[in-house]
Amino acid sequence: MNKLPTNAIRLNLRELAQLFNSMDPSPFVERDLDADAEEYITSWAREVPPGRELELAITLAEMADDTGLEQAVRRYFSSRAAIKRLEFGQLMRRGRVSLGIGSLFLVLCLLLGEFLAKSNPGAVSDIIREGLTIAGWVAMWRPLEIYLYDWWPLFEERRRLDRLARIRVRIVAPDDGQMPIFSPAIFASDPVATAAA
Repeated sequence: MNKLPTNAIRLNLRELAQLFNSMDPSPFVERDLDADAEEYITSWAREVPPGRELELAITLAEMADDTGLEQAVRRYFSSRAAIKRLEFGQLMRRGRVSLGIGSLFLVLCLLLGEFLAKSNPGAVSDIIREGLTIAGWVAMWRPLEIYLYDWWPLFEERRRLDRLARIRVRIVAPDDGQMPIFSPAIFASDPVATAAA
């Protein structure tokens, strides 16, 4: 089996707890990632070409036990991908309902316009018929917007999160002289990081 090339996302932290939301009381494996850490990881993942696997290389000031770390990170992104799948399904359902209602309204407007044009020929009935035709097509705006434009961002985000749900995570030894890729001082929600910054 051919292995896909890997791109490493490097993350420098003082301690492993900075990776997770300090306000989340869940057990370690079920904790949410810190919002800043998640944003950093996902923004780097956007830059990596689709044909490459991702790896999160965490550099700590002191080495720590990584038991359950990969599982926790993967579980977090997997649950976020599941939420995006639900949002995508809801959007498609809304699109189908909007398409049905819009199509029905368009047909009614066209039929009513033709009826008025035939029963009362003249300039006024022509204006009303054109107005009904425009109103019918305006009703089709929302379903067309959903099916042409709105689904792309959700689909792309879901694909990215599915990819992050397979990310390999490892702790690497500190590399002296290397500037931090991700400063822990931006973890405003982590009182330990804020106090140390």
